Amino acid sequence: MLEIFSTSLSELPRYFSDANKRIFYLYLLSAVALALPVYFAATKQRTTLGFFKFLFPKSVWLAKSAKQDYALWVVNKLIKALMFGPIVLTMAPIAIALSDALEWLFGRTEPLALAKWQVITIFTFLLFIIDDLTRFLLHYALHKIPFLWEFHKVHHSAKVLTPFTIYRSHPVESYLYACRMAIVQGIAVGIGYYLFADAISMFDVLGANVFVFLFNVFGANLRHSHIWLSWGDKLEGVFISPAQHQIHHSDNPKHFDTNLGSALAIWDRMTGTLIKASEVGKISIGVGQYDCGHDSLFAIYSKPFLESAKSLKLSAKKGINKIAPNKSKVTNDKKPSI
Repeated sequence: MLEIFSTSLSELPRYFSDANKRIFYLYLLSAVALALPVYFAATKQRTTLGFFKFLFPKSVWLAKSAKQDYALWVVNKLIKALMFGPIVLTMAPIAIALSDALEWLFGRTEPLALAKWQVITIFTFLLFIIDDLTRFLLHYALHKIPFLWEFHKVHHSAKVLTPFTIYRSHPVESYLYACRMAIVQGIAVGIGYYLFADAISMFDVLGANVFVFLFNVFGANLRHSHIWLSWGDKLEGVFISPAQHQIHHSDNPKHFDTNLGSALAIWDRMTGTLIKASEVGKISIGVGQYDCGHDSLFAIYSKPFLESAKSLKLSAKKGINKIAPNKSKVTNDKKPSI
């Protein structure tokens, strides 16, 4: 166990050098570059020190909520190393099962005669679309299903936003996203193998899907920040901007369950949950007019289980009442026999 802890802790600094991690140094640098015009637009007296203070206000980066995020980044890494390995879904059996199912339904076919670059482009785009859609669907479920919301509420209990807020999640939610990734990869590989056999591969930049790389370069780290960056109405109908995701974290009930998409806004447009930055004024961050009680790491990890159990119990009770109405009501409705 000590070896697992040691290995996990030693991997944390690599988050800054891994293009598959949100806090990869190039993504952080691009966020700084995108914040520069926002600073210029907001400030007349522009200095290097002023820009530094604009990027790193103490009220945000040293807030209690932010300190919890830093701790959760470390603790969740250890929990994932200890628990997720043996139980998370894996991609290979899903891919094989789907490929076999397609062959059973439509018969065996020869691989499509396309140039290698065309196969790579199609597969890369397919992987990105399935990934983005399933992120939206799981995120939608986390908001709409009461007992799942209790776990996702951990993320929304942040009072300030920094790039490390991406790691503010309950292990149950992290596990669901890990399973989702295995399903996504399995579906994409299964379809790709059926259509193109073993010719499938992915366009990548430094090991990351090229579309994911571009998403992260164009302000992904500003999504969890105090820096308001909008893409404008037209682009925000297609892509979720950093400002739109900040609206998603708003404590205003009008903004609850909106902008659930990750990269693409089209899923929110389909479900009527899209809000553009131009439609919203000043916002504050949180879960609403009440306190989640996530004032310690222990509460963050334990309270969702208790609240989720209450939610399930309440849902079960409502379900029973629908199936079998209250006996006393049925009795009172009957006329007494004479």
